[in-house]
Amino acid sequence: MSGVHVIDHPLVQHKLNTMRRKDASTNTFRRLVEELSALMAYEVLRDIPLHEVQIETPLETMTGQLIDGKKLVFVSILRAGNGILDGMLSVVPSARVGHIGIYRDPKTLVAVEYYFKVPKDLQERDVVVVDPMLATGHTAIAAVDRLKECAPRSIKFVCLLTCPEGLAAMQEAHPDVPVYAAAVDRELNEHGYIVPGLGDAGDRIFGT
Repeated sequence: MSGVHVIDHPLVQHKLNTMRRKDASTNTFRRLVEELSALMAYEVLRDIPLHEVQIETPLETMTGQLIDGKKLVFVSILRAGNGILDGMLSVVPSARVGHIGIYRDPKTLVAVEYYFKVPKDLQERDVVVVDPMLATGHTAIAAVDRLKECAPRSIKFVCLLTCPEGLAAMQEAHPDVPVYAAAVDRELNEHGYIVPGLGDAGDRIFGT
């Protein structure tokens, strides 16, 4: 499927499949989410813009290239997105951070927004939306809908797991937004959970 990037590096797959185990402790699961997200950041940010700067090395002056972290915004979909956020910030600590509070109604599976706070002037910034799961796609689509009202320079969506149903919904709603995932699992079950999956990511990150 176009617009989908599966990051299949052996280290990524090792950490993901260690997290899947139902007997993984809260501490282990939380640590692995952060480590996995940091690894994924390398691929997600592969095309981040660079600008030239003059650098004084111990031997001479040279022209080098640096990113402008202030132009990058990580937007976490609360609450589970904060697990990925920590890993991404460990790689680009100068990035700005936004939060979108959206929950999925357990009966209708429709996304309901309750909080929205992002940096100003998104028109000049590149946005990376983070949420561990892209399942039905309702939450991700609602978040991107909201962000597009602010007209950012670009938007990417990063998750640990997704499935064909979620990818199809996201692509139909936002074909211009690339999705980065560590794996595409088999399907959704009747409760809207990804299977085989890894359970409720938020509950496992926070031990609730």
